Amino acid sequence: MYEFHGNKQRYFDMTHQVTVGHIIPFLQSNWVFPKDMTVLEIGCGEAGVLKAFTDMGYKCTGIELEENRLEFAREFMKSELENGTVQFLNKDIYHVIPESDLGTHFDLIILKDVIEHIPDQARFMPQLERFLKPGGKVFFAFPPWQMPYGGHQQVLPQKWASKLPYYHLLPGKWYPLMLKMLGVKPNGIKTMEEIRSTGISIERFLKICKACNLSVCDKKFYLFNPIYQYKFGIKPRTQNVVFASIPWLRNYITMGVYYLVEKLN
Repeated sequence: MYEFHGNKQRYFDMTHQVTVGHIIPFLQSNWVFPKDMTVLEIGCGEAGVLKAFTDMGYKCTGIELEENRLEFAREFMKSELENGTVQFLNKDIYHVIPESDLGTHFDLIILKDVIEHIPDQARFMPQLERFLKPGGKVFFAFPPWQMPYGGHQQVLPQKWASKLPYYHLLPGKWYPLMLKMLGVKPNGIKTMEEIRSTGISIERFLKICKACNLSVCDKKFYLFNPIYQYKFGIKPRTQNVVFASIPWLRNYITMGVYYLVEKLN
């Protein structure tokens, strides 16, 4: 585990910086934002991503299941709450009714480092259409499950458990056994197994998109995820185009992917 995992202000600042420096430029590279764009972030956490959009004058909504994270979001976005440029909702996305709960539909939906934590993505992703305006788009950022730290083992407090790559790919009971050998406590093992149950590859993500009639507008693969610049001082580097084009193999050597998708007519 690194210091920033427990420092909410620093994490808020990092997600804000990566949004300003990388996510917004990616979105704008092939898309002109609507004048009065409305933005929804599902799994908004402390709302560092949304801060970048409210700073641009867009009205934003954040949905978050963990109330303690929303408490930080309300603290960090106090002025935006007061002037009405942001609203937050602590509710299960399946139970949210856009018209009555949020009062609007959205031009852009953001899921940054979220889709890999949602159970049954094939059930979840069709829900997004309920929240979109006609012509609206959805942005996904996620680490492929098979990448060196796709198991999110870096959040563990045990030194070697947090630094060893790829061992989350051990099959069956070998993975929890390895975690135990590395000194991880039962609650930590349970959390890691939950993450394993929802991990997603690039190919599975694209398969679900196709089933949901979602078309890819743009994509970007990173050898070094942009967030690493703020976490570890490692400069972002895009993935080699040849490696990025090789199905399955690319999951093992790509630290993060950006996708912008839209509903086909």
